Parts: sequence; C-alpha cells; structure tokens
Amino acid sequence: MATFQQVDDFRTECDVLAEALDPLSDQDFETETLFKRWTLHDVIAHLHIFNWAADASIHRPEDFRSFMTGLREPRAGGRSMRQITDDWFDGDRNRAVFERWRDYYPQVCERLDGVDPKLRVEWAGPSMSVRSSLTARQMETWAHGQEVFDALGRDRRETDRIKNIVVLGINTFGWTYNVRKLEVPKTMPHLRLVSPSGATWEWNETESANRVAGSALEFCQVVTQVRNIADTRLQLEGDVAKEWMGMAQCFAGPPESPPAPGSRHKEAR
Repeated sequence: MATFQQVDDFRTECDVLAEALDPLSDQDFETETLFKRWTLHDVIAHLHIFNWAADASIHRPEDFRSFMTGLREPRAGGRSMRQITDDWFDGDRNRAVFERWRDYYPQVCERLDGVDPKLRVEWAGPSMSVRSSLTARQMETWAHGQEVFDALGRDRRETDRIKNIVVLGINTFGWTYNVRKLEVPKTMPHLRLVSPSGATWEWNETESANRVAGSALEFCQVVTQVRNIADTRLQLEGDVAKEWMGMAQCFAGPPESPPAPGSRHKEAR
C-alpha cells in the first residue's frame, strides 16, 4: 500500500490499460484511434513521456525544467507533439515503447514511498501538490486509455477510483474559464453523480439554480474531453451548468474544444 491512495489508483489505472494492450502484436500498435488519428503507439508514447516528466518534477526539478524547454522550443518551430515524441524514443516504436512504459510506471510509484503528498511541484500549467500530480497522471492514463478501449471495441472495467478524476474536474472549474480568459462564475453548479459502484456523490449542495446530475463516468468523459456532452445522458439545469459542461477542461495546456458530437465512440468489432 502506498503512502497515499492516489499512488495506488494511478498504478491500477496503468495496470488495466497494460492488460488490454499486452496481447497486441507489434503491428497492432499502428492502429489509429479516434483521437486526432493518434495510433495506439502514439498514446502509450505520450503517456510514458509525461510519466517521466512527472517523476522528474518531483525528484529532479532541473531535469523537468530542461524537458519543458526542449518541448516548447520545437513546438514553437512548428513540430507536432507526435514528431517530438518520436524523436524522444530514438526509433523505438510499438511494443518496444509499450514495454518501456509498462516497466517504468511501477518505478514512479515506488519512488513516491515516503514523499509528502502536499509537496508542491512544477508542471506545464500551474504548480501542484504531489497528490494532484498523481491524480493528473491517473486522469491522463484514463482519458487516453478511453481512445484505446474505443479502438479495441471494448468496455473498460470502471471502479470508484474515478472519483479522483471527478474531483479534478470539479477543482478545474475555474481553470476552464481562466484558460479561455473568461470571467469565472461566482457559484459552481450542484453535482449529484452516481459512481460505478452505485454510490451517490454530491458537491455544492446549496446551489439550486445550476445542476449537473447523472453518471460519474460520463462526467469524467466530459471533463477529460473524450466525449461530447451531447453523447451523454447527463442532466443539466441552468446556464452556468450548460456553459461549463460545453467546454469543461480538466487538463493543463491551451484551451481545447471538446470532440464533435458523435465523433468519439466505441468501435464495432
């Protein structure tokens, strides 16, 4: 058992994704997903690089700063994230990259033994606690994992560990507006969500004019932008609830638009 729960939740999220990918052949990793035409290789390569970056931000801050400089400069020169990622792996692809990712994430977790979860660390966006950093790694693994499961035509086994992602979605309510240079509403909507286990989770119970209700899984899909709100059964009441769910973004970086309705779905196999 880790020193704080988010470490175990991140490790489990990675384990679930690894189990789904392990039977695939080298060529299978060239399968395109519905996310920007990324392949399964692109997904795992991206996850591995940012697991490395999160690890460095905690234990080797100078290495993290050098990494971010090396990331920003090529992108400013017009190189895509996929091109930069391929350079980072120096020719390794597909199962070779999968094995590097699978070998590395348990090491990230082991190195967190005894680390203060409240320690502040740098990131691509605002600084955050180590606890939040691991929640962000779980969120990104889960979100990019969705395109993997979609491409494979499979449903993922969901558990209440997604509560970490729900909380991240709630905590980034203001970020969704700030990153778009919009005024943050004074009051956040009331949330009433049903967890994978059937439990009811509620936040902001005093707010009555704006409300988001329904599946916690679908809430996570919306705030991570793996589904358009129109492709869910979430119930929205009030202008703020509708506005927020129409552009919610729980991840760092520039403002991103949600996928078009119907564009992200489980492939038929």
